[in-house]
Amino acid sequence: MMTDIFRNTSSHWVRYSQYEFRSTDDGVEYIFPVAGAMPDIYDPLKDTKEMVLEMVNVGILCMNKKPEEEIRKAILRFVTHYGLLGFMTALPTTPNFMNYESVYLPINHFVKEEVLQTEEYLAYFFPFEKPDLIKKGVNSSWIIEKDNIMMALAMTMGDKPLAVNMGFQREYGERYDWLRQQFKDWAFAATTLLLFYEDADKLNTDTKNLMYQGLNAYNGAAPTYHIALMDTPILVWDFHSLLLGVQMSFFTMLTDQEKPLRLCKHCQKVFIAKHPNAVFCSPRCKNQYNVYKSRAKRKEAEQEDNK
Repeated sequence: MMTDIFRNTSSHWVRYSQYEFRSTDDGVEYIFPVAGAMPDIYDPLKDTKEMVLEMVNVGILCMNKKPEEEIRKAILRFVTHYGLLGFMTALPTTPNFMNYESVYLPINHFVKEEVLQTEEYLAYFFPFEKPDLIKKGVNSSWIIEKDNIMMALAMTMGDKPLAVNMGFQREYGERYDWLRQQFKDWAFAATTLLLFYEDADKLNTDTKNLMYQGLNAYNGAAPTYHIALMDTPILVWDFHSLLLGVQMSFFTMLTDQEKPLRLCKHCQKVFIAKHPNAVFCSPRCKNQYNVYKSRAKRKEAEQEDNK
């Protein structure tokens, strides 16, 4: 069935026990695993609901211009829960870019160049310690000798493309401003779609057209796939970045009519509605909203009496 198209996935990812912020000499801020943090291999697509909700709500903090320290803590908390997003393999035209002479990039928010030498591209993600890499044309070799845990991790994830495996190492980091922008983009897509349907009868034509354009400008990459020969041949989707995996789950949830995503009328957080008419994420938010409305009505009545 088409509704079950992503039933079979190859999506194992690596998260570390602790992450931290680090800045380069020119002031670019990154998030890296802490030295000595232990890697953990898990399947992020086994149950994506909590991950998608946390992702969107982090983005809403960015959209609403909350205090920067609050946003930093929220992004670091997400990364600690699920790992870095895997920008290095999500941005190029293929996660197997190490098999090519150069790295080819479609239009994106982060790297302006359409073609980069492999070493130039890797420098975005290894700003402090470069990987021990020998690259000659389409041939690449990568050497790990210093860290037994990293060597074991590389062997365990040896079925992944070389670039994916390199992105699981402790020396790999992702720029904080890129992470912030990506979360903000996801939140924009979610709130635009949710507000469009919730307020469709109140929106004028110009506002609707702006919303259409905003969503059309949101480009989503597609995962790769392969055929596995099991008892019967099956289609297996390959998610070579957490970014792409969570994004596909997010889009699936956005279009789910049985358990739709909603924007809480009180706290403005995104939640999964238990029924289509739900407007509050919890009984507590419903009660607080009603109390707030009652106080507002009393205040309005008092002002009318004092006139």
